[in-house]
Amino acid sequence: MIIANDSLPEIPSKRYFTIGEVSELCDVKPHVLRYWEQEFAILKPVKRRGNRRYYQQKDVILVRRIRNLLYEQGYTISGARVQLDALLNSSEAHSTSAQSTQTLREVVAELELIVTSLKP
Repeated sequence: MIIANDSLPEIPSKRYFTIGEVSELCDVKPHVLRYWEQEFAILKPVKRRGNRRYYQQKDVILVRRIRNLLYEQGYTISGARVQLDALLNSSEAHSTSAQSTQTLREVVAELELIVTSLKP
């Protein structure tokens, strides 16, 4: 279970949440969630039969981040969008850096094996 804000309830460990559940978990009205889907391209809940929205846990966490940026930190929609993009780009850069480090370690290990096999 994850807590994003002390005033908000814990996020249950479920696979999918309805818009009503997300509304309660994030203290945001359902029409606001639908509006945010239009404004933040990254917020894309799964849509099933009858165009019903089903949010995943990562979506609920994202809604809480958006809520925090808008309601608690005072950002505008465009400012919050910029902050989220910066956050995502930094986490992607960190992920790429970790992958590069792992690849370098593998290459070094292979080179060490080659060097030891070439020694008489």
